Amino acid sequence: MSQQTNIAAQTAFGEAVATGNLDAIEEIVAPGSIDHDPAPGQGPGPEGYKSMFGELRTAFPDLHVAVEHLVATDDELAFAYTISGTHLGELMGHPATGRTVSYRGMQISRFDSDGKLVERWGSSDELGMLRQLGLVEM
Repeated sequence: MSQQTNIAAQTAFGEAVATGNLDAIEEIVAPGSIDHDPAPGQGPGPEGYKSMFGELRTAFPDLHVAVEHLVATDDELAFAYTISGTHLGELMGHPATGRTVSYRGMQISRFDSDGKLVERWGSSDELGMLRQLGLVEM
């Protein structure tokens, strides 16, 4: 695949998350896709991503993911991002706090010859998010 195809697939994934059209993820993520760093409770493949982002969008209806830096090769793509939103719904069993969050993360994605996401490695500052919500102390 080409760099542009991978960027287009990642952009479509981001648009699905931003708009809440999570069914579109099934067209972007391969059925046997492996997430090496899944969120707590995240299942495998497209359904796992749909469930995880569904919970995140419920917790943060104004969820925004801003890509800060992106690098692509013919089969991989890496990017740094900032996630922001207002906690207006339940998150991991915690009721809404009404607080806003802004936290960073990085991801590496590998795509197959059909332009589908087959493997992902990543890290988001989830502890930072929970601190901003007042759900954990340090």
